[in-house]
Amino acid sequence: MHDDIKIFTGNANRPLAEEICHSLKLPLGHSSVSRFSDGEVYFQILENVRGKDVFVIQPTCRPVDTTLVELLLMIDAFKRASARRITAVLPYFGYARQDRKDKPRVPISAKLVADVLSTAGASRALTMDLHVPQIQGFFDIPVDHLFAAPVMIDYFQKLSLPDLTVVSPDAGGTERARAYAKKLNANLAIIDKRRVEANVAEVVHIVGEVEGRTTLIVDDIVDTAGTLIKSAEAIMQQGAKKVYACCTHPVLSGPAVQRIDESSLDQVVVTNSIPLSSEGTKSGKIKVLSVADLLGKAIKSIHEESSVSSLFI
Repeated sequence: MHDDIKIFTGNANRPLAEEICHSLKLPLGHSSVSRFSDGEVYFQILENVRGKDVFVIQPTCRPVDTTLVELLLMIDAFKRASARRITAVLPYFGYARQDRKDKPRVPISAKLVADVLSTAGASRALTMDLHVPQIQGFFDIPVDHLFAAPVMIDYFQKLSLPDLTVVSPDAGGTERARAYAKKLNANLAIIDKRRVEANVAEVVHIVGEVEGRTTLIVDDIVDTAGTLIKSAEAIMQQGAKKVYACCTHPVLSGPAVQRIDESSLDQVVVTNSIPLSSEGTKSGKIKVLSVADLLGKAIKSIHEESSVSSLFI
C-alpha cells in the first residue's frame, strides 16, 4: 500500500491531514503552498507522483475562495505530473448551501464547484455530510459521500443521556435526525421554522414531545449559530430539561461562538472537518471529535478498490 499511494494537503486543515496519515501509517506528501506578493497561490509538488494514486485533502472552508483555488491548482499540478488517479478529499464541501435556484437570477454554486473540480482533473471526490445528498448528482465523477454519524452516535451512546429526544432543526434534516434517533433508541421531534433571509430563521412550532426530556439537535452545519440558538430557546420554552447539539461542520462565523457560550445549550459537539478558530477552541461548550480514522478507512478502501459502504449509516 505504501508504494503507490500518496497523500497531500493544502493549508485549509493540515492537522486533520496529519491525523489521517497517522491513522494510515503513511507519510504526508512533500509539497509547497505559498503566495506571490499580490496574493496569487503558488503550489509545487516536491516528490515524484508519476503513476501514483494521489489523495488531496482540502476542505473548502474559510477563507472559502482561497482554499478552493488552492485545491484546484493542486489537482492541476498532480494531473500535469502524471498521477494515475487524483481523489479530491473534501471533508467540508463549500458552496453546498447554494444547491438550487430559490430566487430569480442566482447561480447554482454547488454545481459550478463540482464542475470546476472535474475540469481541474479530479478523478473522483470523497466528501462528508453534504448539505443535501443530491449534490452528489452534480458531479460527473464518482463521489463517495461519508457521514460523521458513526463518530457522533458513539460519543452520545457513551453519555447515556436519559429520556432522549433527537430534534431536527428543520424539515429538511428529518432523515438525518431519524437515523440518529433510531441508533440512540430516542424519540424524534421536528422544528418548523421559516427562513426570513440568509442566516436568519424564525421558529414557528415544534412537532413532537420535548417536555421533561433531554434533547439533542442534529444538524450538518452551524454557521452564525442564530438558528441553533433560537431552536434551543424554543425547546427550553417547551419544558426540555437539557439541550445538546451536534453538527459535522463548525463553520462558526461572526458571533457564533459567543452566542453558543451565552446560550442555554449544555454542549455543542462538532468534528474536525473544519479547524476551529482560536475563539472556538477556548469555548467550554464546544467539544471536537475527530473524523480522521473514518476518512482514513475510506481512503484505504478507495485505494484498494474495496467497498466503503460499511462506513455509511
